[in-house]
Amino acid sequence: MKLPDNLKYTKSHEWVLIEGETATMGITQFAVEQLGDITLVECPQVGDSVKANDTMGTIESVKAVSDLYCPIDGTVLSVNEALEDEPEKVNDDCYGDGWIAKITLGDDATDEDLMDATAYEEYLDSLD
Repeated sequence: MKLPDNLKYTKSHEWVLIEGETATMGITQFAVEQLGDITLVECPQVGDSVKANDTMGTIESVKAVSDLYCPIDGTVLSVNEALEDEPEKVNDDCYGDGWIAKITLGDDATDEDLMDATAYEEYLDSLD
């Protein structure tokens, strides 16, 4: 599967789309495949201050419970409330309807520790 070129990626398999002062984030297709069928997404609270690499929620699947890590510094602007009733949206469309949270970027937010699609693909290849 070709990764979306307009996103940035983390080593913990989150993606982020930065548009102006807002970052939309979710988990990657690789993470979805590792987790299997997702049964619960515990999102952060709107208004929470979040820091890059800090835990901001959990994702439960038939296989495991995994922490959800924040890709960038900021404040939670909104969460995907549809995931409360339909966590499988993450399985079905992790780069679209399965987004998890929108974050207003903090003053010190930077994407320099994030990977572009090519670097993330190389990272995934190194995991084999």
